[in-house]
Amino acid sequence: MVHRSATIQDVARAAGVSTATVSRALSNPDLVAEQTRDAVFEAIKRTGYRVNQAARNLRMRRAGAVLVLVPDLGIPFYSKILAGISDGFAATDYAVLIADTKDSPLDDSELAAYFTDGRIDGVISLDGRFSREALDACEREGLGKRIVFLCEWVEGASFPAIRSDNAHGARLAIRHLYELGHRRIAHATGPQGNVLTIARRDAMLEERARLDLPARDEWIIRGDFSVESGHRAAQRIVEMSERPTAVFCSADTVAFGLISGLQGAGLSVPNDISVVGFDDIDIAQYYVPALTTIYQDRHRLGRRAAERLLERLNPSALDVGDEAGDLVGVKLVVRDSAAALHAGD
Repeated sequence: MVHRSATIQDVARAAGVSTATVSRALSNPDLVAEQTRDAVFEAIKRTGYRVNQAARNLRMRRAGAVLVLVPDLGIPFYSKILAGISDGFAATDYAVLIADTKDSPLDDSELAAYFTDGRIDGVISLDGRFSREALDACEREGLGKRIVFLCEWVEGASFPAIRSDNAHGARLAIRHLYELGHRRIAHATGPQGNVLTIARRDAMLEERARLDLPARDEWIIRGDFSVESGHRAAQRIVEMSERPTAVFCSADTVAFGLISGLQGAGLSVPNDISVVGFDDIDIAQYYVPALTTIYQDRHRLGRRAAERLLERLNPSALDVGDEAGDLVGVKLVVRDSAAALHAGD
């Protein structure tokens, strides 16, 4: 026996309202009186009515999906961010699509095509490699309100950028090592030209200068955010004639590679060299030694980005987003990889 699916007319009859009222309660619930709205939603439950989302999106000229651009899905840092984004959209009817841009960065023209082809309504980009020209073109095409940057951003662009207070985090790391007695402090950087690399490196240099710490060019060890980069940094340090007594790493993954490389060369962390990371990814507390690092609230970052994009996609919302809330605080988490400097070191 075939059971007929409930229709919007069935819902209207069950709620004692018109079909137009049912439609309005679904698309613009704030325009419907609370008692009527409750009656409609109760009728939907009783009848088992299911919204034809594809047809509804077509009528409203929307795709019903947002695209999240991730530089490398293999990096564990992004897991909680994606969970935060998912939670931010959980109460909406938007589908969240994820694209890994590591091996195939989204071409400037591809970004606009996703919008114009009707495949997505908005973008959250954790990849800051777009050109200013491409973003300016998006703004001219009226697409600017549909883009939010997360963690990374493009300098000078007018799009919201949800990010941690990277500069404060770097200063906390250097100050902690200074208070432990370290004066020869090196820095293993992220990839050249990356906005996070620049923000953390520049703040590190400023804090080191403020504390009147010695500086050597070789103590700025260029790399990227990978474990391999940290391992290469360890090899560089082992070969130095004047070794640093502490290293601030641009990411936890870099710190893991650095510690492994130093220990493989016969050096002890933290007895010979102290190490501080940045991110506080899940494995940091279980690593040996447990990593002292800068904590980022990754779930909050992801959820805030989702909220910001929803604000911008809602045509009835005023464009008065709380920009102060776009900068998320960080904190120092003290564990075992950094220790007081031994006398005579």
